[in-house]
Amino acid sequence: MPTLSDPKTADIVLIDDVPAGAYRHARDDLEKRLLRKLDLRMSIILILYTLNFIDRTNISNARLQGFEKDLHLHGEQYATSLSILFVGYITMQVPGNMFLHWLEKPSVMLPGCMLVWGTVSLLTGFYTGIVVARFFLGIAEAPFFPGIIFLVSKWYKRDEVALRIALVSCGVFLSSAFGSLLASGILHGMQDKLGQAAWRWLFYIEGGITISVAICAMFILPDFPYNTRWFTPEEKELAISRLAEDSHDNADELRKQTTMQGLQDAVSDWKVWLFSVAAMFQIVGQSFITYFPTLCATLGYDATVTLLLCAPPWVFGGMIAFPLAWYSDKKQKRYKCYMVSNALCLLAFIISMFTMDKAARYISLFLMTPVVGGYLVLVGWISNTFAREPAKRAVAIALMNALGQTGNVIGSYVWPSNWGPTYRYSYAICIATLAVSTGMFGGMYLHLKHLNEQIERNERDVKDVNELRYPIGFRYLV
Repeated sequence: MPTLSDPKTADIVLIDDVPAGAYRHARDDLEKRLLRKLDLRMSIILILYTLNFIDRTNISNARLQGFEKDLHLHGEQYATSLSILFVGYITMQVPGNMFLHWLEKPSVMLPGCMLVWGTVSLLTGFYTGIVVARFFLGIAEAPFFPGIIFLVSKWYKRDEVALRIALVSCGVFLSSAFGSLLASGILHGMQDKLGQAAWRWLFYIEGGITISVAICAMFILPDFPYNTRWFTPEEKELAISRLAEDSHDNADELRKQTTMQGLQDAVSDWKVWLFSVAAMFQIVGQSFITYFPTLCATLGYDATVTLLLCAPPWVFGGMIAFPLAWYSDKKQKRYKCYMVSNALCLLAFIISMFTMDKAARYISLFLMTPVVGGYLVLVGWISNTFAREPAKRAVAIALMNALGQTGNVIGSYVWPSNWGPTYRYSYAICIATLAVSTGMFGGMYLHLKHLNEQIERNERDVKDVNELRYPIGFRYLV
């Protein structure tokens, strides 16, 4: 039985070039088939992430249909029920990704987590201790998002990552748009069915869907390039060599870095901590996401119409996110794409601060949503920055996401009801935190540009390539 300190024991075959006698176009054709096959399998993550976000945020939709009244929540108790999820979420993220790196079976672990959180979500409809239920929901969900980011980073090259992360993570947009439509139908049509309040049916139905999909996902998700059963030997070799040629997964397999070494390397790298703290400020600035139905309700419509109005802004956000991620990969520009989405969000906050005009405020909701697309580009950037060491990358992604999620704990208290319906103070806080995160990531952008210049100078001036710290041709994506 392996332990967390054991090195990887998988036998890896690396190929540096095409087998003798094969034409380059034969390899290109095989690579296209490989990517099509992989993309098709990975697309299940879109559904998983949609359900993940629906189960996390359905409490916001339930709030519009008597949730607080039935559970006798007063004052800050609703905000506490939101924030407590992220306490459990933060606790288990780093251990979860370390365990995934050791287990090497994302096709088992990620759907397994999904089964647990689907069960917790379903039981929330029966249980009156909402704070306890939300805490355990956070623990169950914790390994999922950093796990899928790590899985994507183990299959795709650095200039393919941002678009793939955006594609598989656009469940944020789907859940916010179509989750609101689903909630509208349930809350409108299921009131008092079998003597149960409509908001309870929301948890029953959505939790049940999650459990069913999780079982199917176990047979669809890939593992890692060297241990996925449904790849041919040629496809496995190509999947590994593609990443070796991208100047990072050669280190992945040759160094066989242990999980505990990855933890040590990650916590001793100041870049991981800067990314983590900056992500915390960023997520406080994005805290409007959890309160989106509440903000939409300030337009003055009833619960059903409010939930229907929530959908179009998120559809628009998704339409912006894909071109943004595609451009980020195509031009290999991370920070500038992230900065554009933040600028749109800041403009939206300013509009909402200074007017109660329905049209202007609804337009501002559209301008807020692309910030999620920018955040997904940011996650890809973080993965790229630690691309050469898999164990360290696993911990770095989880640590950044875990510490970043403390922003959700703080953000849960940024939108108190007594600041509504204008929420001027809330918008002011979000403006300040987005400005701080943009500045911190800007500092990292300048630092990595400087490192790239140093790497280029060293390659030009060095006499012995063995003295180089980085592989020939390696550059940080900025």
